[in-house]
Amino acid sequence: MTSTADSFVNTTREEIAALDVRLLATINSRIRKVAELHRYKEEHGIAFVDPNREAQMLDDRVRENGGPLSDEGLRRFYAELLALIKREV
Repeated sequence: MTSTADSFVNTTREEIAALDVRLLATINSRIRKVAELHRYKEEHGIAFVDPNREAQMLDDRVRENGGPLSDEGLRRFYAELLALIKREV
């Protein structure tokens, strides 16, 4: 392995780590915002889960997806994300 390859690998790993930090911050921000919405809905007698809203949001994200994440991958990601957030709030 040449030093150029090591430099590329190291730089790319640093870029991925920076993306991971942003992703984590975004997920935590989303959890805080959903918790805020959850509190409001509880105070006003509104059901927390809205399956129609979730379906619409997912359809919107699929429509906006420019890849390389597949639509199926996006759907699976959001299924896990929504389940995680519901457990966290």
